[in-house]
Amino acid sequence: MSERVAVRKTYKLFIGGKFPRSESGRSYLVQDSNVSLASRKDARDAVVAARAAVKGWAGATAYNRGQILYRVAEMLEGRREQFVALGVPADEVDAAIDRWVWYAGWSDKLPQVYGGANPVAGPYFNLSAPEPTGVVAVVAPESPALLGLVSVIAPAIVTGNTVVVAASPAAPLAAVTLAEVLATSDLPGGVVNILTGRITETAPTLAAHMDVNAIDLTGVADAELAVELEVKAAENLKRVLRPAPADHDWHTDPGLTRMTTLLETKTVWHPKGV
Repeated sequence: MSERVAVRKTYKLFIGGKFPRSESGRSYLVQDSNVSLASRKDARDAVVAARAAVKGWAGATAYNRGQILYRVAEMLEGRREQFVALGVPADEVDAAIDRWVWYAGWSDKLPQVYGGANPVAGPYFNLSAPEPTGVVAVVAPESPALLGLVSVIAPAIVTGNTVVVAASPAAPLAAVTLAEVLATSDLPGGVVNILTGRITETAPTLAAHMDVNAIDLTGVADAELAVELEVKAAENLKRVLRPAPADHDWHTDPGLTRMTTLLETKTVWHPKGV
């Protein structure tokens, strides 16, 4: 009898809460696994899914969004050893879990910090409240594959945005395995969409897409590509987060900047009466 041949897992995309293959039928071999190679059509499909999810996710209470992010942390904790087996250092997995918890805690507190009553002359109440920007395209950092990914997804979705993420092409298994965690964590379909493959193929499509409201270029290491993406993003006045420095330490306190940059501010005037 011949020795058994192990089944090589094929990792698919994560779009609209489902795991489709690339419409192009392409895949590439990385980390001893077959990984879907996303096309421009896949990127456009992901934006459609993200847009469809905006209303429900932005309309959810901050408390509910915090509960779901905390549930993601719980599920990630339960699959800790699986991520370690994929080559993610144990301390990075722990830091990623803690980061989900940290952002979950901010869900119902950020409006109090970032919004509030404004002092104005006249018999009026003037109130400012943060609102999500909408659909955010994200280029995830190459490294650390899991913590860097969590650090760009969590601040975008905790405030009510939906995201389309171009995952690290060199280390995509952490991203697609995180997608499996998200799919079982009560997160509505379409809130997070993950594309694997070439950044140079999917990112320009996302940057130029007229239904994307903001783009996070954190993981773009090529300066020329970053400029190209910024120019494309300017066509519909997208908000742009510039690439992170190569020596950025993802284990440090993330602060509020990533959350507040992806927010709009609505200001309401109301007469006090006499």
